[in-house]
Amino acid sequence: MRGPSAALWVLLALRTEVGTSYYAVAVVKRSSNVTINSLEGVRSCHTGLNRTAGWNVPVGYLVESGRLSVMGCDVLKAVSDYFGGSCVPGAAETGHADSLCRQCRGDAAGDGVCDKSPLERYYDYSGAFRCLAEGAGDVAFVKHSTVLENTDGRTLPSWGQALLSQDFALLCRDGSRADVTEWRRCHLARVPAHAVVVRSDTDGGLVFRLLNEGQRLFSQEGSSFQMFSSEAYGQKNLLFKDSTSELVPIATQTYEAWLGREYLHAVKGLLCDPNRLPHYLRWCVVSTPEIQKCGDMAVAFSRQRLKPEIQCVSAESPQHCMERIQAGQIDAVTLRGEDTYLAGQKHGLVPAAGERYAPDDTSSSYFAVAVVKRNSSDAFSLDELRGRRSCHPGLGSPAGWDIPVGALLQRGFLRPRDCDVLTAVSQFFSASCVPVNNAKNYPASLCALCVGDERGRNKCVGSSQERYYGHRGAFRCLAESAGDVAFVKHTTVFDNTNGHNSEPWAAGLRSEDYELLCPNGARAEVSQFAACNLAQIPPHAVMVRPDTNVYAVYGLLDKAQDLFGDDHNKNGFRMYDSSNYHGQDLLFKDATTRMVPVREKATYREWLGPDYAAALEGMLSQQCSGAAAPRLSSPLLPLLLGLPAGLLHPAL
Repeated sequence: MRGPSAALWVLLALRTEVGTSYYAVAVVKRSSNVTINSLEGVRSCHTGLNRTAGWNVPVGYLVESGRLSVMGCDVLKAVSDYFGGSCVPGAAETGHADSLCRQCRGDAAGDGVCDKSPLERYYDYSGAFRCLAEGAGDVAFVKHSTVLENTDGRTLPSWGQALLSQDFALLCRDGSRADVTEWRRCHLARVPAHAVVVRSDTDGGLVFRLLNEGQRLFSQEGSSFQMFSSEAYGQKNLLFKDSTSELVPIATQTYEAWLGREYLHAVKGLLCDPNRLPHYLRWCVVSTPEIQKCGDMAVAFSRQRLKPEIQCVSAESPQHCMERIQAGQIDAVTLRGEDTYLAGQKHGLVPAAGERYAPDDTSSSYFAVAVVKRNSSDAFSLDELRGRRSCHPGLGSPAGWDIPVGALLQRGFLRPRDCDVLTAVSQFFSASCVPVNNAKNYPASLCALCVGDERGRNKCVGSSQERYYGHRGAFRCLAESAGDVAFVKHTTVFDNTNGHNSEPWAAGLRSEDYELLCPNGARAEVSQFAACNLAQIPPHAVMVRPDTNVYAVYGLLDKAQDLFGDDHNKNGFRMYDSSNYHGQDLLFKDATTRMVPVREKATYREWLGPDYAAALEGMLSQQCSGAAAPRLSSPLLPLLLGLPAGLLHPAL
């Protein structure tokens, strides 16, 4: 049986005058250019503090979607910093009244400013909409019926008599806008009505018959007891909401299904209790240079009073970090793609934030592609690679080795014996160039296409001394007709054609002379990499236990990078630069420009993407025999495949 919270079933819905649900929406003037993606800095109008449609849903949605970062679970401060002034009735006593009450006006005499009562003219649904209509705010968070109830002559107060519904628009979650009548498809969340909830082992039919008979007898005028009224008790909404018209049965379902994905996500964004936030976020470090950088980061964050404070804890390897995080001894670590997979699949960790490597890169990742020359007389496909000659940046390169080999394993083209993938690849291709650190016991076929340096020395070495090393080298291997296919990043062709590479071998190369091999057996232009690729390589992710508040982790990093993210900042410490510590990619990858929220990619599989995860699973599908066991090493792919760790070039 599942846990108590998951074993609840929704039995009855409380129907009110607006049905069993309503929609929380964001409204703007049609003449404005505000969208859901440009809310930062605008003025906001809310129905009241902790009100569902006016506060909980919009704030929860902004936090959960990563648009609003919250440090130390201080939601009120985060909202006050995010908007350029607000009217949030009820926020006068919060300590952030200067911002959250700035747009409130009180009554005609100026009394009751920011009160959570009718004394504040901008209170409740109509008040929040009035705040927008009168220009005190740029966006109003209300329910779907609010605009239509207060425009087109439907309202008596003078402030709304001339308002037209067509002059307002809704903000949609995808960044678009819509007419105010299109709230079913354009909203922040569907808000379910109150419901009667029972355990899954309760006789629902008996409960329904009891309550149904009760409402039949005690919802009529003149009855001695009024089931849906609390007036006789001097309170409101006792047992049932006073506005309930009837209890209606609904199909047996879990509370998750009744609440809906949108509403659940919004609520999740608000589930951050400052009193339950740990004082320290224990960060895992695996080397002396990382310890030094982490120590400086902890001091720098503390001086700026960033919360939670950083505490550096050592581990022997990324896998040891995962184990200690799972055991509750450490809280966070930044991991590359294949380690992220292992952290999620084996240790149950989840991503809390990710790295972005270019200012205009919204995906924070790149694509692994298979590049070939355009040749109408020999237009082989991805399924026809057996016996071809292959060019790879190096052994262990994510785009040049892990993904293509994983794809071949998953498709069944490679069937290693005794977990010997190297031999399987060498027998699949007729010849290859796969540069490596140490060629001892390395299949000769994997070095057959390599050429070494200009004098023919250092052939197949895992460095720039081998002319076919790296993504540029693998493409050169193809361009010079040494190989038939090159496994590289999607940017490699563009970086080395059309005059972008001045080296003699690249002179005269044109991007239109190359094509991509697609998983569906087709070919595509090199510009179509987003649709034709072997996998999207995910950026590094900060991984934590699932019980860790990911919004607090991202909130800390987001505030920190505003202070320390720019390499030219004047605060002394640089988050994304390891040069002062005689290392590379310490704590974060040096190429990082910003940490970004995970948003909808809340699990390791969602973060990695289906193709990348499938390629790794292709690797994982190979079961090592006992004879191969002594060759295993600690990094993920050597651990699973029996490859010697010293051969790998995972940074490629």
